[in-house]
Formats: sequence, structure tokens, C-alpha cells
Amino acid sequence: MATILVVDDEVGIRELLSEILSDEGHVVMAAENAAAARRLRQQEPPDLVLLDIWMPDTDGVTLLKEWSAAGTLSMPVIMMSGHATIDTAVEATRFGALDFLEKPIALARLLNAVKSGLERGRLMRTLRAAGSLSMPTPLPARLPEAAADGADESRVRPAAPASSSAGVSLDQPLRDARDQFERVYFEYHLARENFSMTRVADRAGLERTHLYRKLKQLGVELARGGRRVGNVPDAEARAAIELRDPRDVPDAA
Repeated sequence: MATILVVDDEVGIRELLSEILSDEGHVVMAAENAAAARRLRQQEPPDLVLLDIWMPDTDGVTLLKEWSAAGTLSMPVIMMSGHATIDTAVEATRFGALDFLEKPIALARLLNAVKSGLERGRLMRTLRAAGSLSMPTPLPARLPEAAADGADESRVRPAAPASSSAGVSLDQPLRDARDQFERVYFEYHLARENFSMTRVADRAGLERTHLYRKLKQLGVELARGGRRVGNVPDAEARAAIELRDPRDVPDAA
């Protein structure tokens, strides 16, 4: 169990994130703006922060810079936004953001990011306790795909740690590393395509029968139980759920 601070000015997103993370066994603190986030963080330092970029009082990147400059960025921070540019994501990475989630957020993507963030936080605390690290070292953020497509990779992508790439340890036999990468790849695209085998097969350039065999070989789950989140079936019921920013929905005519 971990303590997670959710900072987002949209009440619906705060409530849904809180419910999902509470169902996962975490203690969730919710803040509607930067002022509330500062107050809650002082009351009880969280193990992880989910931080929206666009907020009415102080934007998320500015708050991240504030914590970094004060030397109080002692926990992993995952940025969230439905409107951020590639430059915003790179800037957040420079100031210590661990990851970047684009809205709408697939549930599988959210839970994977939270799991990775908490694991990195535990590692950083262990290293600091041993005197090997004064401040946490962030992973490169996941950049917005639409903006990254035509970008100069040497400019926008921070160097990956020498011992890992895309979350796959390189200190293992090639076959094991390849299988691990393929699992991550297919789990990502399954969640992104709402578990549509046709679209995932097209994306991967595989025949559907070959894709089924590959997923079975890798032990990738195609369906899960029937738990629900609020009034909406979650990933265990229909494989993925999206957290939509209301500002992404056009006004009714």
C-alpha cells in the first residue's frame, strides 16, 4: 500500500482516479489545485504524485519546478495532460518528472505507470538511506506520441539508463529481454486499441492467427475478471477504461 497524491482541477477525474487507486489498495489524497497540493504534501509526504499540467492557479510544470528548486522532490511525479506539447513534456522531464500520461488515459497504462513509479520511489529511498543518492533520479518521460512523430529524437528524448530500455532490463540473456519487450509492446497496444485484435494485428504487422499464438506464448492476458469501477466497467471487464478530460469534448451544438 502506498500514499498517492492526485492533483487535477477536474473533479470527475480526481474522483475516478481516487476510486481506481483506492481499489488497488492505495491511500489517495486529492487536490484541486497547486495550493491544495502544497498543503497536503506538507501534511503527509506522498509516495507518488499524479500531477495535471493545466490548472487555474499554478500549472503543474511550475509546481514541479518549485519542488525541484527547493530540493523537496523526494517522490516520483507523473505528469498528466490532454493538451501538452512535446516541449512541455521535455521541460517536465528536465525538472524531474518520471513519466507523462496523455489524456484520455487507458487504465492499463495508468496502473503500469503507477506501479513503475512506486518501484522507482522505493529504489530511490533505499539508495538515499544507504547514502548513495541525494535526490531521486527520474526516468525519461513518455512523450506525447502525436508531437513526437516528427520530432528530432536527439533533441526530445533523454538518454536512457545504460542498464535498461523501455522498462526492459538489458542485464539478461537476449531471448529473455526480447520476450519481456514483446510483452510490454503487446500489452501497451492491446490497451491502446481497447483489446481489438484486428487493430493490434495491423499495428504489429502480423496475421491474426500469428498474433494469437504470439500472445499465448508470451502469456499475455486477453480478458480479465468482472470488477467494476463506479458505474463504468473497468479493465477487468472490458480490458480498458479511459479517463477523459472534459475539455477534450466539444460543446454540444
